[in-house]
Amino acid sequence: MKNINRRKFIQTGTSLIAASAVPGLFLGSTSALAADGNTVKLGLLHSLTGTIALAEAALVDAEKLAIDEINAAGGVMGKKIEAVVEDGASDWPTFAEKTKKLLERDKVAAIIGCYTSASRKAILPVLHQSHGLLYYPTYYEGQEQDKSVIYTSQEATQSVIAAIEWMAKQQGKTFFLVGSDYIYPRTCNKIAKPTIARLGGKLVGEEYAPLGHTEFSSIINKIKAAKPDWVYSTVVGGSNVAFYKQLKAAGLDGQKLKLLSTVVSENEIDGIGKDNAVGYYACMGYFESLKNPQNEKFVKALKAKYGQNRVVGDPMECAYNAVYLWKLAVEKAKSFDVDKVIAASEGIVFDAPEGQIKVANNHHVAKKVRVGRARSDGQFDIVYESPVMEPNPFPKI
Repeated sequence: MKNINRRKFIQTGTSLIAASAVPGLFLGSTSALAADGNTVKLGLLHSLTGTIALAEAALVDAEKLAIDEINAAGGVMGKKIEAVVEDGASDWPTFAEKTKKLLERDKVAAIIGCYTSASRKAILPVLHQSHGLLYYPTYYEGQEQDKSVIYTSQEATQSVIAAIEWMAKQQGKTFFLVGSDYIYPRTCNKIAKPTIARLGGKLVGEEYAPLGHTEFSSIINKIKAAKPDWVYSTVVGGSNVAFYKQLKAAGLDGQKLKLLSTVVSENEIDGIGKDNAVGYYACMGYFESLKNPQNEKFVKALKAKYGQNRVVGDPMECAYNAVYLWKLAVEKAKSFDVDKVIAASEGIVFDAPEGQIKVANNHHVAKKVRVGRARSDGQFDIVYESPVMEPNPFPKI
């Protein structure tokens, strides 16, 4: 692959060198193992249980829809895709264990998986050692470019920086940052703070709560006292149910408090409760309310498969896209071999429900950024749409 950035190997180099010295460790071609007879196995690895399941479990449904569509159209290189589903259970060691199983026992050709950065980073050593390929379908903080990963959602310049820049153009420039206490929120806020300063804004508070936390009264009191123009939230998973409900109970609903999240999509609102989220903002690449033929077809097919009350959020759409991006790369490579599929991925274009996306040579995806405001029906009114933004996982802030 041309134009390989040396940062790509920061995460991978040491592990690969060490792995090559381990007797009996398989680092060769996986093509013969991945495709058996008339089928090829694809691993789907997400939290179906635990605190992150509120946000993550629905991704499997979107991935299965893509698999069904591809199989109905003849499969990949004449082979039907067989999904092998595993539950990471919102537990990072479990993700690593399940990744090892998928690659070494099930012999999957690739994995569509993970949601949190903690789970993704937990499986990277296993991917390197077992020569696996991950399609990661969730918005994340950037600061990574790994040979074994294709990132199909937003990185920091397409989420955190874009969101702060949009908020700063609105009325007021004081910010309060609140997040769950792990890699993604803390790194996002490390990026947000100099961005706020660059734009002439002021930070008036920064607070974190443990994953799964359900008592936000102390943080909400600090928000009240600080009186920020904007709250930027990276609270994730089931904690958002408590956070949004307690904000509303404290009199800080979406009419009185300007809050924007880069992690609350339609799926989370379905769990939070529509009344508790109305008026708040989200920055995403995709919203279900987008009007274009590809999205209308996607939403119609998903509701036909899972019920008319099902909602579709950004990570679901990125997970759906991931299956197709893998298929297109396999067909371009004319092989299921991991190295050949990775090499073929650069430049792949897909007419996704969110609009056309393209895999860049840094393994991230060029795409548009959108800001939506939650409605009483749980959908979003899109209030901002950017031009197509090239991915830049290592921004100069």
